[in-house]
Amino acid sequence: MPSLAIIGGTALTRLEGLTIDRRVSVKTPYGDPSSPLLHGIFHGREVVFLARHGESHTIGPHKVNYRANIWALHQTGVRRILASAAVGGIHPQFSDGRLVIPDQIIDYTWGRAHTFFDDLEEAVHIDFTEPYCQEIRGLLLRAAEAGGIEIWDGGTYGATQGPRLETVAEIDRMERDGCHIVGMTGMPEAALARELGMCYGACAVVANPAAGRGSEDVAGEIRMEDILLTLEAGMEKFRTLLKHVLLLLSA
Repeated sequence: MPSLAIIGGTALTRLEGLTIDRRVSVKTPYGDPSSPLLHGIFHGREVVFLARHGESHTIGPHKVNYRANIWALHQTGVRRILASAAVGGIHPQFSDGRLVIPDQIIDYTWGRAHTFFDDLEEAVHIDFTEPYCQEIRGLLLRAAEAGGIEIWDGGTYGATQGPRLETVAEIDRMERDGCHIVGMTGMPEAALARELGMCYGACAVVANPAAGRGSEDVAGEIRMEDILLTLEAGMEKFRTLLKHVLLLLSA
């Protein structure tokens, strides 16, 4: 049984170094997942990898079938999920390329299929006080220390609807709400994993200053080509972090 599921976000549609044993196309009661599940060996451990936006990055954040993705991973028997996420930095300490391990989340999304409990005959409520699994968070922090990787421990992820980026006023509101970083895929992914009793954690890679943030020489239009260039450097650090996560699991 795989020891860990890895959900790859923007700039991580494939996992370099993964020796693939098999590709599995899973059918779920909620439709098709974003991509086949790639089962293989990564740094000595069996893992399963799923590309959140599809193998060619064709699925927007508002179109991701989050229920199918989480259900498919649960069906493999894996109980721990580590997700990568590209985000914008709201506070100045969350600069380009920084890795952040969030500990809280605020959901600004709407209209997404966000629960497995729609068709139950009685109401079901899950505890979501701490949205990210402490086991995965602790593992990420220990891996960062072992690998000498600079990382930010904690922060509130504001999950927006997308696919457009946010306005200056929206980011100002999110800062007042207590958000430190902003992304488009954190919810309902985290809550769905909790509904199925899975241990879910995320590593956010800061790709750009959020709207209206940063110094005058970088403020202005946010260009996707700039975001992708920054993400490449950030994802290299994330891949190194993943290596140390797997080494810790092997110890």
